[in-house]
Amino acid sequence: MSTIDKVAWIHLRDGKILSTRSRGKDRFYLPGGKREAGESDVDCLRREVREELAVELRVDSIGYLATFQAQAHGHPDGVLVKMICYAAEPVGEPTASAEIEEWQWLGYADRERASVVDGLVFDWLRERGVLV
Repeated sequence: MSTIDKVAWIHLRDGKILSTRSRGKDRFYLPGGKREAGESDVDCLRREVREELAVELRVDSIGYLATFQAQAHGHPDGVLVKMICYAAEPVGEPTASAEIEEWQWLGYADRERASVVDGLVFDWLRERGVLV
């Protein structure tokens, strides 16, 4: 079994979560991605969010939330994604860039539009009363 190591940004506003859809993909994913060699979680998160949404994350606001693991969407059975999630305050408003086709604020009713591991995040946030 192989595991994809991913770092993700959880950003909530008005009870909804910021989510992105890459060009050619049919599901929404939390902003973030795979770390490069020697890169810390924080460095990876900041780089990925900057590349995908053209916003900076305030370093002093970055905080670990939780880690989730599930079958990786679009990969063969047995390929898992481990997603380490952080909250952070952005500087500026998101703009789709790089491989991102669009971004949206999703509520719990949109859970099926997201990847499997993101669905676990939706459930976790709903249990805590912060995702409507």
